[in-house]
Amino acid sequence: MKAVYYEQKGPARQVLQAGERPLTEPQAGEVRVRIHVSAVNPSDTKGRGGYRGMLAMPFPMVIPHQDGAGVIDAVGPGVDQARIGQRVWVYEATLGRPFGTCAEYTTVPEHKAVPLPDAVDFEVGACMGIPAMTAHRCVLADGPVKGKTVLVQGGAGAVGFYAVQIAKLEGARVIATVSRDEQAAQARLAGADHVINYKTEDVARRVKEITGTDSGLDRVIEVAFGVNLTTDVALLNGIMHVLIDEDLYAHEYVDECTLGFRELAEAVAAYPPEKVAEITGIPAETIRWVARELSATHPVMLVYTLGITEHTHGVDNVLSCANLQMLLGGVGFEGGGVNPLRGQNNVQGACDMGALPDVFSGYQKVDNPEIIANLLHRLN
Repeated sequence: MKAVYYEQKGPARQVLQAGERPLTEPQAGEVRVRIHVSAVNPSDTKGRGGYRGMLAMPFPMVIPHQDGAGVIDAVGPGVDQARIGQRVWVYEATLGRPFGTCAEYTTVPEHKAVPLPDAVDFEVGACMGIPAMTAHRCVLADGPVKGKTVLVQGGAGAVGFYAVQIAKLEGARVIATVSRDEQAAQARLAGADHVINYKTEDVARRVKEITGTDSGLDRVIEVAFGVNLTTDVALLNGIMHVLIDEDLYAHEYVDECTLGFRELAEAVAAYPPEKVAEITGIPAETIRWVARELSATHPVMLVYTLGITEHTHGVDNVLSCANLQMLLGGVGFEGGGVNPLRGQNNVQGACDMGALPDVFSGYQKVDNPEIIANLLHRLN
């Protein structure tokens, strides 16, 4: 079969090769798909490019691209023969496997070949993997949105476009932000009820006008939280500053369930909204409004994606998100907590919570006697 592949990581022009590769046969529980459209995602280019120095090859040869669409032409043992000839969209083709969709054929576990209706073209199907699944998770992770008001930041982007559609299909009133007129048209096409140009309008004021001062927003979908790399922590600190300064934080929860409040208060005291506005470009009154809205709702779920973690301020961002939720008293409740999303698999969140073999939760080293003693003391 014809395929594009690489045998070492690096820039695309240097490592990608096009040629013939052996046709793979589906194993037990697998299907083989003749690919009509292959979709490329940031995770594909980062994986091939050796992002953050990860240059080791997971396999001697890799055919890239996780998502795609096509027709099943063969099935392995245990798979219904009736699936042969079925139109499908494919996701996570390269998760733990070397055979992606950038080829004439790929093999995947049968559950990763999802039926594609005849009326839906293969281009649309190929985009149903990472972008649409991420949007679905962001919109519905905290439960149904029917009758709720959802704000989608960047409503014309790859994920935002799907988030608008999903929220609308689920019965929500949808507000989308954009930066250009053509993006506004795209967001309206997706179904947005209201569109705000964040470069020419005050988003907080417009949201208040749309929702009314008492109702506010039920959910905010933010898919590019880390665009301003140096401003994330400042913004989070500014929100926490308001919560403490206006006595809006969860006193009882903080007293009974947390440590280090005094140190946190001292740290965020240096971030009044006016100073944060200078750093981030976000108006001081908007920061105050966000803090007040958060304090008035319990619980609040804080959901973030790769923008929080994948840069030099990633650790500080994660810690600040956790501090904010603890200040709100939102950890440990259904519908609350901090929910890091990493594609379809919560790798970062699992690591944060101690899934790595050499650390406890919070990245506390397992071979540190003081940490062990402290944890044993708390458990007992």
